Amino acid sequence: MTAEMPTRDYATRWGVCVFVGAAIWFAPRPEAIDLAGWRTLAVFAATIVGFLLRPLPMGPLTLVGLVVLAATESLSLAETMKGFAKPVVWLVVAAFLIAGAVKRTGLGERIALTLVARLGGSMRGLGYAICGSELLLGPVVPSNTARGGGIMSPIVASLARALDSTPERAPRRAGAYLALVGAHANLITAAMFLTGMAANPLVVEAADQHLGVTYTWLDWALAGAVPGLVGLALLPLLIGRLARPEMVDTAPAQAAAREALATRGAWSGAEKVMAGTFVLLIVLWSTGPVQQDLFQFRLSSTLVALIGVCVLFVTRADKWKDAVRDPGAWDALVWLGGLLAMAMALREHGVIDWFRGAMETRVAGMDGLTVAIVLALIYFYSMYGFSMLTGHITAFAAAFFTVAAAADAPAMVVVPLIAAFSNLCGCTTNYSTGPIVIYFGLGYVPAGHWFRVGFLVSLFHLAVWIGLGLLWWKVLGWW
Repeated sequence: MTAEMPTRDYATRWGVCVFVGAAIWFAPRPEAIDLAGWRTLAVFAATIVGFLLRPLPMGPLTLVGLVVLAATESLSLAETMKGFAKPVVWLVVAAFLIAGAVKRTGLGERIALTLVARLGGSMRGLGYAICGSELLLGPVVPSNTARGGGIMSPIVASLARALDSTPERAPRRAGAYLALVGAHANLITAAMFLTGMAANPLVVEAADQHLGVTYTWLDWALAGAVPGLVGLALLPLLIGRLARPEMVDTAPAQAAAREALATRGAWSGAEKVMAGTFVLLIVLWSTGPVQQDLFQFRLSSTLVALIGVCVLFVTRADKWKDAVRDPGAWDALVWLGGLLAMAMALREHGVIDWFRGAMETRVAGMDGLTVAIVLALIYFYSMYGFSMLTGHITAFAAAFFTVAAAADAPAMVVVPLIAAFSNLCGCTTNYSTGPIVIYFGLGYVPAGHWFRVGFLVSLFHLAVWIGLGLLWWKVLGWW
C-alpha cells in the first residue's frame, strides 16, 4: 500500500475492476464464443479498466489477470504464457535496453544538447524536429518499434532531461509534450509508407486477395502524402494544446545547451560505440530487401535489435548489471506479453469472429461510400481490444475488405483508409504497439491522461484522413 493511495481509494479501484470483469464473466454468453473466450474477454476488460484506475502498476495487474485465467482453468498455463514468446515483445525489451544505453553512454545527452542548441528556440521547434526526424526515417526503417523505440525515444528522453524535465520532477515542464509528439508522430509516419511498419504488407496482401487491388509502395506513399504531411505539420500544435508544456521561454535552456556542449569535450569511447551501433541498426533495419536478394534471408527487426544490444555488451559500452536495473524493459515484458496472450486467446476462442459477424450486420443496406467510412471507423476503434497492431491487422483487415467488396464500397477508398488506420489506430491506448509502450514507459504521461489525449488525437486523425484524405484521393481519381 502506498502513502499516495488511501485504503478506501485502493479498495474502490479494485472494486470497479472486479465489477467490470464479473459483469461480463456471468453475463449470457453468445453461442459463437466458447467459455474460455468469454472469460478471457471478462479478464481482459477488467485489466484495461485497471490500466485506467491504476490499483496496481500495469505489470502486476496483467499478471493477476493471467493467474485468474489459469487458476480458473479458463486457459491453460501454456496459453497464458504464449505472448511472452512473441518477437515483438523482445523487440520492445531490446529497444528499452538500447534506450537505457543511449542514456548511460552519454550519447543521448550529446544529441539532445545539439538539438536544443540549434532548434531549441521554442518547444514547438523541438516538436517539429522530432516530426522531421520521423519523416526521414519512416521510409527506410521498416519497423515502427525499431524507429520510434530504438532510435527516437532515447533522443526524446534525453531532450526532456536536457530541459530539466524528469518523470519524478517537472514531467509537464517539457517531457510530457515531447513524449506525446514523438509517439504520435511515429504512428503518422508508419501510416504514410508501406515500409513504415513491419505489418503493413499484410494490408497489401489482404487487399489483393479480397478486393483484387494491387496497392504498391508508390500508391501507399501517394495516398498518405497530403494527409500525412498535414498531420505532421499540425501535430506539435495539437499536442501543445492537449499537453501544454510548462516551459515557455526556452532561450535560457538553448544558451545553457551551447555552453554544455562547449565543455563536454571529445567523444568518449562508449559514445563512439553507441553511435556506431545506431548506424549499424539503421543500416540493417533499412536494407531488408537487399539482404534477401544477396543472402536469401533477411534479419528480422527483433534480431537486429538484439544484435545491437549484444554489441553494446561485448564492447563494454554498456554493462549488464546496469541494464537489468532498467524497470521499463522488464515491466513491458510482463504486461505486453500478458496482453498478447489474452489477445491471442480472444482470437482463438471466437471473440474476434463474433465481433466481425456483428460488424457485418451493422453495414447491411448502406451505400458504398458510407460503408467504406463506417468500416474504417469500426476498424479504427476496435483497436481498444488489441495490444499489437499486427494482431489487429491479422484479425480484421481481410474480413473488413471482404465486407467492403460485398457492399460494393469503392476499393480505392477502403484500401487507403484501412492502410492508414492500421497504424493511426495505435493512438487510442498506451499498449497498442511497441513504440507507444516505450514512450509511455518513459513515465512522463499517466495512463488516464494518455487515454484522454489518445482519444482526442484519434478525432484529429479522422478529420484529416477522412476529410482531407477523401478529397485528395478524389483528385487522384481513385473514386
